[in-house]
Amino acid sequence: MHAARSRQFNLNLAELHAVCEANYARLLRLFPDYESTNTREFAVGPATVCLEVVERCRYTTIFRLHQQHAQARWLGSLKVEVRAYHDAGMLEVGSFQSHRRIQGRYAYPNKQMFQQDEKSQQNRFLADWLEHCLGNGHSTKPVSVDSSGP
Repeated sequence: MHAARSRQFNLNLAELHAVCEANYARLLRLFPDYESTNTREFAVGPATVCLEVVERCRYTTIFRLHQQHAQARWLGSLKVEVRAYHDAGMLEVGSFQSHRRIQGRYAYPNKQMFQQDEKSQQNRFLADWLEHCLGNGHSTKPVSVDSSGP
């Protein structure tokens, strides 16, 4: 049996920043009125997605993103807390499922079994999930159309 080899891990900060900037833009497209509304809800297939403002500060807003599937007992649910840095135009994962305060990088192996780039992976997953919501989300509330015209 061979001992695990320690390799130098380098975090690609430019890539992480690009992902966080794109995620910020995606979230604002999904929740453009976050400054005046506390929640936004929509459906993605059989799942319900709720975006909720947890805390507003001058330069940051903390959001809780929650997806509950109609078959939750089989598929579970997604819970992510993110922090939007408005002055930098970036969105970063703060907690993912039940894991809080994820570090930028980890020694590997570690007792939590986190990947060396756990935080980067979570931010990339958030990018895919937000893009999926943008492409497949639809309102859960009926839309009324005024047919009387101008």
